[in-house]
Amino acid sequence: MTTRLKKNRKKRGHVSAGHERIGKHKIKHPGGRGNTGGMHHHHILDKYHPRYFGKVGMCYFHKTMNKFHYPIVNVDNLFSLLPDSAKSAPKGKGPFLDVTPFGYFKVLGKGNAPPTPVVVKANFFSKLVEKKIKEAGGQIFPSINV
Repeated sequence: MTTRLKKNRKKRGHVSAGHERIGKHKIKHPGGRGNTGGMHHHHILDKYHPRYFGKVGMCYFHKTMNKFHYPIVNVDNLFSLLPDSAKSAPKGKGPFLDVTPFGYFKVLGKGNAPPTPVVVKANFFSKLVEKKIKEAGGQIFPSINV
C-alpha cells in the first residue's frame, strides 16, 4: 500500500503517532502467534485434560465414507434370509447362508440366534454373534479376501 493511503499519514512527525507516549503501541502479538508458548508461558494447568497441548489424533483429509460402508444384519434376521427349502431340511451342521449377495457385510448380535444351526459366511462378525451362533450349534466363516 502506498504511504499516502496509510491511516497514520497525517500523524507523521508527532512523537507517538496517536498511540500515547508511554505504551509505544508494541502490542501486536505479545506472547507469540497461534499456539506459541503452549508448553511455556501460555501453559494451562488443566486438571481435566492433563498433558494435552494442541491437536490430538490424525487428520483425515477428504474422508469418503464409502470406504467404511458396512451394511449390517442382525442375528435374529438371518433365518428370514434362508430360502424355505433350506429352513425345513437342515442337514449336518445346518444350512449354509452367505449374507453378501443380500448386500450385508457385517453380522451383529441383536436378538436370538436362529432356531436351527446355521453356517454363516460374511465379511465381519461381532464377538456376540460368534458366541450366539456357536452356542446354537452353527458355524461362522469370515471372508478372507476383504
